[in-house]
Amino acid sequence: MTAFDGADLPEHGGRLRAPAQHWGIPPEQWLDLSTGINPVPWPVPAIPAEVWQRLPEPEDGLEEIIRIWAGAPERACCLPVAGSQAAIMALPAVRARKHGFGRVAVPMPGYREHGHAWRRAGFDVVAIPEHATMQAELAWLDSVDVVVWIQPNNPTGQLMDPARLRFWHERLRERDGWLVLDQAFIEGEPGFGLDPWAGAPGLIVLRSLGKFFGLAGLRAGAVLADPGLACEMSNELGPWTVSGPARYLMARALQDRAWQVEARASLRTARLRMDGLLRQYGMSSPTGTLLFRTVQHPRAAGIADQLACRGILVRRFDTPAALRFGLPPDETGWQRLEGALSELTYLIDHPHPG
Repeated sequence: MTAFDGADLPEHGGRLRAPAQHWGIPPEQWLDLSTGINPVPWPVPAIPAEVWQRLPEPEDGLEEIIRIWAGAPERACCLPVAGSQAAIMALPAVRARKHGFGRVAVPMPGYREHGHAWRRAGFDVVAIPEHATMQAELAWLDSVDVVVWIQPNNPTGQLMDPARLRFWHERLRERDGWLVLDQAFIEGEPGFGLDPWAGAPGLIVLRSLGKFFGLAGLRAGAVLADPGLACEMSNELGPWTVSGPARYLMARALQDRAWQVEARASLRTARLRMDGLLRQYGMSSPTGTLLFRTVQHPRAAGIADQLACRGILVRRFDTPAALRFGLPPDETGWQRLEGALSELTYLIDHPHPG
């Protein structure tokens, strides 16, 4: 199995100041497509003054609201956290305290904070073999103590058959192993989440409000796990890990079913439009999720730079060479992106120099 390569700190989308300075374009003039965040967020209401003035109260019913929203069973504990990132960083310490150090398998490519957090905590981190998603050979699975899977994957959009994930979980569970399932982008993929099985020992499901609800700055998410592990997580994170205003907004966003239905429909339409636009300008076979589309291209770096000099920021990846496009927020953004792509047709259509 390949060792996880995470020597450098992971990079993230949405960091606009550096490219703005590099390209000499003010931040407010950029079309930022570098994140996988809903560009039309849930409308945030006014927050009552008393919410700001009191400490967060865990008996506010938020855990039950999360459980109903996720479709988790009664046995599952639904712990609010300050975004998936808080859970990603806390899980290694909980695992080490309960079971000691061991070996962790993570997807590559994938959200690099997972491997970075486990390796920094002292675990041996390896890449999940490519054949693991297609073949029944299990030597790799039996050689690790924790498997992290991103469903759907970021940035590839790959979806794993839930039956295979459940099999991995059961196999790991037999020896006190864990399956950590990051479902930050699960919206729009009905039937592919493991929320209905949450609460089983050894299964940890991470959910986020930052992506689909467009509330990345709120830092809001949840861990779905068995009560014992959730208690360990709560102790690791400490009191008041989620602010009172964040809990207030989480509860209301998760119960706004009408907005959620409308948002899914709008995002599906936007995803189809993005796929059509990318194909029109020579970038075939886009993959991804409801909130971003990824295309592989040998000249990904050059295309990203040409878009950046036009004030359009996308994420680029080197292994393999690829670009990830978030969704524009409005018609002006769509037209701007199409205009830029139309100016880059030679670079796109001729992937190799010469």
